[in-house]
Amino acid sequence: MEAAHDPGTRPVRVLIADDEPLFVESVAALLQHDARVKVIGTASNGQDAVDLARALDPDVTLMDISMPVLDGIEAARRIRLELPDATILILTGSSIAADVDRARQAGVAGFLTKDRIGTQLVGAILEAADH
Repeated sequence: MEAAHDPGTRPVRVLIADDEPLFVESVAALLQHDARVKVIGTASNGQDAVDLARALDPDVTLMDISMPVLDGIEAARRIRLELPDATILILTGSSIAADVDRARQAGVAGFLTKDRIGTQLVGAILEAADH
């Protein structure tokens, strides 16, 4: 089920944070074909994600767990400390219970496994932005 998004509103502004350049390019390419979503920035490590979230105030941040400098969960925690209304979706290759627990404690809005991005990413972004 795809989330509703009023076509009269501006696109959901998305920050992508992942240390794999090809993955970032793939996600950005997937999103560019949907007028309801607009990529406003990309970060290749957790600290850059924190800095860009502060500067750009995205509607939704897509955050990989495993990144250099700061891992995605610590970056999410820091973003939520500075921007309590920030919406962060964790992109992960696994769903290890300890990571899920840490991410929930950091205040993330949800999880999306990387193998489901092609079919569920836009819906997950729109749903997260509507909450």
